[in-house]
Amino acid sequence: MNAAPAGAAPSLSARARAIGADIAAPHADAVDRESRFPAEAFDALRRDRLLGVMVPAELGGGGASLFEVAAACHALARGCAATGMIYAMHQIQVACLVNHGSNGWHRELMARMAAEQLLLGSATTEAETGGDIRNSVCAVEVDQEAGEGRFTLVKNASVISYGDQSDVILVTARRHPDAPSSDQVLVVLTRDDYRLEKTTLWDAMGMRGTCSDGYRLEAAGVTDQILPLPYADLSAQTMLPVTHILWSSTWLGIAADAVSRARAFVRSEARRKPGTTPACAVRLAEATAKLQQMKTVILTAIRQYELACGSPELLTTLSFATAMGTLKVTTSELVREVVEAAIRTCGLAGYRNDTPYSLGRHLRDAHSAALMIGNDRIMSHIATQLLVQRDGSGPFE
Repeated sequence: MNAAPAGAAPSLSARARAIGADIAAPHADAVDRESRFPAEAFDALRRDRLLGVMVPAELGGGGASLFEVAAACHALARGCAATGMIYAMHQIQVACLVNHGSNGWHRELMARMAAEQLLLGSATTEAETGGDIRNSVCAVEVDQEAGEGRFTLVKNASVISYGDQSDVILVTARRHPDAPSSDQVLVVLTRDDYRLEKTTLWDAMGMRGTCSDGYRLEAAGVTDQILPLPYADLSAQTMLPVTHILWSSTWLGIAADAVSRARAFVRSEARRKPGTTPACAVRLAEATAKLQQMKTVILTAIRQYELACGSPELLTTLSFATAMGTLKVTTSELVREVVEAAIRTCGLAGYRNDTPYSLGRHLRDAHSAALMIGNDRIMSHIATQLLVQRDGSGPFE
């Protein structure tokens, strides 16, 4: 990217890059070791007003594009994968609210998000559905005693990432108690609307700082808080494509930092033996090629999404869903391959935990990628779609 003109305000990616390098990175090992929320990085993100960048400018936000936010996720994840992932998950929820929250209650909340730099989380999984986010057991129940304008909701959420730190949580539920499990809505809850009771603790191999504990969530609110578009359509148009793009951008950040460490190792080896190319440089070239492949598929997906935006017909085609699903599967596999190639480049220096080239945390974080909406589940959906998807010449056909 070109440097900003003299006197111009730093870009979103430049501000995120500074926070990632100067604040997130120095605390990344402690966040991982202690399985704790990256509080230092998010204090800085709030101070620099980076949580509300996707809120429209007329509501006090930055009006940032998806490309700009993807670049910020990448920059933060280079310093700390958990910081980048939490930022991505937050912005996914912001995008859902910005794209589909049209009434006064939602717009007032968006203005608050920009002014107060609120952190948004989500509750889309349930213990009873085995991680299937497109089906719900819990349901919105209209409180007849309180009047038709109020509802209650109880959800046994198997995961709510950074639930203790969230100011707002977007929750999936059946439209009403008699609705089929797939007839879902997305309900926007502020901290005053809900109570969380922790049911499980997050002690995982990687992405430990996301604090993805399980909770029983009990909530009450007004029906204006429910986003009007059915969740199936909202998911197709915003939730899934934005999720796959921003998650992929986060994984790209992990891979990029791994390659950076591997490059530094190869250069140190070259300085030890001037005039020769270290044998491990071949592995570095392999890692770099895979990193470039990741960049290319992510940029292509962002372009596809930008071209389809504003057209629900394009956003809900099977071919577009296939493109976004294959993006996620491709990048989630490539991030692991890049990190593994970087480890083989560095040898024991990458394998050990006490060197500047250590890549153990990167590898553990990379292994989470294939499990976040499991690749097998996605490929099964794609296989079914391909049976009915027609061939075509258009970009989304």
